[in-house]
Amino acid sequence: MDKLRAVARGSNKRYNHSMTQQALELLQKALTLPEEERTALVRSLIESLEEVADHGAERAWDEEISRRIADLDSGRAKTVSWDEVRQRISARLAHER
Repeated sequence: MDKLRAVARGSNKRYNHSMTQQALELLQKALTLPEEERTALVRSLIESLEEVADHGAERAWDEEISRRIADLDSGRAKTVSWDEVRQRISARLAHER
């Protein structure tokens, strides 16, 4: 709760550096709501942004996903196990130090 109060007071610039005064006031009010209501509010805000999504981008992603699935199904794309990926990451991190 202390973190929420700090955000509402504007002490966390990560959350409010580009907000208008009106948005900050709304944020302060929203942060006083119970968790369930804040969650519902967040979902509604995100859904409102999804409504204005770039349909061209969605279509492009759908095509890219289809292409990648086809590459996997045909054998053109090779998969790597999670264990191998972890080993590669560990080796790279060890090399960078």
